[in-house]
Amino acid sequence: MSKTKFDKRFFESTRGRIVSMLHDSHKTVNELAEALGLSDNAVRAHLLTLERDGLVAQAGVVKGFRKPHFAYELGPEAQKLFPRSYDVLFNRFVDAIKSAMSSETLKSVMATVGVKLGKQNAVEGSLDEKLANAVDVLRELGGAAKIVREDGLTEIKSGSCPFAEAVAEHPEVCQVAESMIGEMVGVKVVERCDRTASPKCCFEIG
Repeated sequence: MSKTKFDKRFFESTRGRIVSMLHDSHKTVNELAEALGLSDNAVRAHLLTLERDGLVAQAGVVKGFRKPHFAYELGPEAQKLFPRSYDVLFNRFVDAIKSAMSSETLKSVMATVGVKLGKQNAVEGSLDEKLANAVDVLRELGGAAKIVREDGLTEIKSGSCPFAEAVAEHPEVCQVAESMIGEMVGVKVVERCDRTASPKCCFEIG
């Protein structure tokens, strides 16, 4: 089977529209079908192709009226569809400051940046409201974040890292997100990101 071609017309196609919709947040087949004016089976066929190409992935199960529904999010290959020209410039900038300071100092600088970003995006409210806000901020930055609660543990996870291009070269950049989330939610946050292959975010809350 031939792979999807990512030319300028891709985002005008049904599959391209699905990818664009999942860039904002994860969605179920029903939600995609309603937005696109298609049947559930037609959407599933498109998702099957997009899954094959690594552009979408299942993001867990959402409770439905009669039965649970699978939710979908962007896959690891989708990050390449949303290029940001500043990534290269940022990587070279980090290269330069790495050569001028120790690793611990660099992490401290990254943490300071994260705290400032957190203060700018913080909201008042309960822990759940603050967590939801943190997820929204990560999604706006380009990730596909969601809250995962299992075995008494609360985590914020994302199958696509908003800083993927930078993290691939400079894992210290994860410190920015860790400090930003910690500042927004007001409790200790521990970064447990997967930086193998396509980076995936994971932040343990409390």
